[in-house]
Amino acid sequence: MAFAYTIKDQHGLHFVTFTVHQWADVFTRRDYSDILINSLKFCQKEKGLLIYGWVIMSNHVHLIIQSNQTPLSDIIRDFKKYTATKVVNAIGENSRESRKNWLLWLFKKEDKIWFWEEGYHGEAIFTEAFFKTKLNYIHQNPVRAGIVEKKEEYLLSSCGDYYGNRKGLLELAVY
Repeated sequence: MAFAYTIKDQHGLHFVTFTVHQWADVFTRRDYSDILINSLKFCQKEKGLLIYGWVIMSNHVHLIIQSNQTPLSDIIRDFKKYTATKVVNAIGENSRESRKNWLLWLFKKEDKIWFWEEGYHGEAIFTEAFFKTKLNYIHQNPVRAGIVEKKEEYLLSSCGDYYGNRKGLLELAVY
């Protein structure tokens, strides 16, 4: 199912969610989540992406983002296209991937890649209260999934930055 969300303010603050096709658990392997991290770093450096909060779960990603340069819709489109190709290629090249045949069957159809679900879920953020609600939602995701007991323990998240107990994998903008 495609989400009908469209970004109206291309430089406004947004909460967005990207879901892996069929909710397949891909990001249980650090090799694949590192592709997302590196792509987000590129978007920060080259496209003006500002990240205020983030989490990478096994089959989806939540971000609170904004752009001070490239239109946000363009960044999202390019990010999804690039990471889809890179992750699917990494799966194909990973000799240790026990699910390789199934994942490639799921993500490649007639030489086309379908890694991310079509579209994305998004919400514009206009108030500090809504920002805090979405940031808490992002950081609680690994706790709700039963991966960690304390949200600040999850490494693929911005929570450690907010708690001040470690420098996270991505540079955070200040709200």
